[in-house]
Amino acid sequence: MSVWDDVVGQESAVAILKQAVRAAAEMVASGVGGADRGPVAGMTHAWLLTGPPGSGRSTAARAFAAALQCAEGGCGNCHACLTALSGAHADVSLIATEHVQLKVADVRPLITLAQRSPSEGRWRVIVIEDADRLNDSSGNVLLKAVEEPPPRTVWLLCAPSADDVLTTIRSRCRRVGLRIPPVEAVAALLVRRDGADPAVAAFAARAAQSHIGLARRLALDEGTRIRRREVLKLPAKLRSVGAAVLAAGEFVEVAAEESKAASTERDATERAALLHSLGAEGLSTLPPAVRSQVRQLEENQKRRATRAQRDVLDRSLVDLLSLYRDVLVLQFGAVEAGPGGVELVNAELADLLRSEAQASTPAATLRRMEAIGQARERIEANVSPLLAVEALMVQLRPAA
Repeated sequence: MSVWDDVVGQESAVAILKQAVRAAAEMVASGVGGADRGPVAGMTHAWLLTGPPGSGRSTAARAFAAALQCAEGGCGNCHACLTALSGAHADVSLIATEHVQLKVADVRPLITLAQRSPSEGRWRVIVIEDADRLNDSSGNVLLKAVEEPPPRTVWLLCAPSADDVLTTIRSRCRRVGLRIPPVEAVAALLVRRDGADPAVAAFAARAAQSHIGLARRLALDEGTRIRRREVLKLPAKLRSVGAAVLAAGEFVEVAAEESKAASTERDATERAALLHSLGAEGLSTLPPAVRSQVRQLEENQKRRATRAQRDVLDRSLVDLLSLYRDVLVLQFGAVEAGPGGVELVNAELADLLRSEAQASTPAATLRRMEAIGQARERIEANVSPLLAVEALMVQLRPAA
């Protein structure tokens, strides 16, 4: 067993990180740290792990953090490894956000934390899983800490690409790029780690296009598989503008309900915990100081719900994109029949794919794929989801 076992399909990236772990162990043994760490080949104080969604950036960062703390370089069995991977290690901080942005208030505590020496481990490691959500203000606050690293502190930033991170920050980090892992590797991980049925795991890995997190949900949750199937059947219902508008409303409503279902219980638990900590449980009228804190919590929960709905919508749009990708493959006759063949993502919907391919042209399919990409950009840019999806559904209608 090793901390690297769940970092699938990333052999070159893992080799770089393992080399850094060995260099870090040499630094600990020789007492090197802080500003004098530069001469030690392979190790640096700030890292930027990039890769497409689902490539396992956060998993790789956690594995790296655990390996840095482990006396054996990441055995996966010791107390340091287990606590670092689970997020319970005193010297490993895992920072993620479900909000649209990481704000200055989120970053300032990290600056103070970075100045402290490790309390029980070899290094103080701070993992920011959503470094692409740093805005100009919070990024500039973080910059000084990355520029002037204290002894024994390591920053691990994760983002889809280097371009998503402020130039001033990424120029001070060593970059490690991850790729989309092979479908077979993701399926094997689901079977080994999550106990998924091999056939379901193979379907989930292919349908998720090797996105490890989505593949796990598809493999373990039948409701997720049903929702995806309904999304893929949607284009067949778009026979008129009216039908397109109705489909858009249903599309957005389902996303809102899914995100609400995932957050309702957590929101109530957070509110109850806050009232308990403030000694205000059971009060019919809250004191002004308590009301202000409850209001702040509710605002944070609302921002989180907005982010969750966008994520659900984006996931559904990516599923639609995979449908038209398959249609295009069929229209060009590139389905796997030899060494140069291409596997269909949605092979289980072969009849639907053939029907869509025969009813349009490659040019029309490309226009629809471009429309989906535009809808994703609009939603990310804070356009009303309903308006963005309505415009998309009208564009996805078959030609007259």
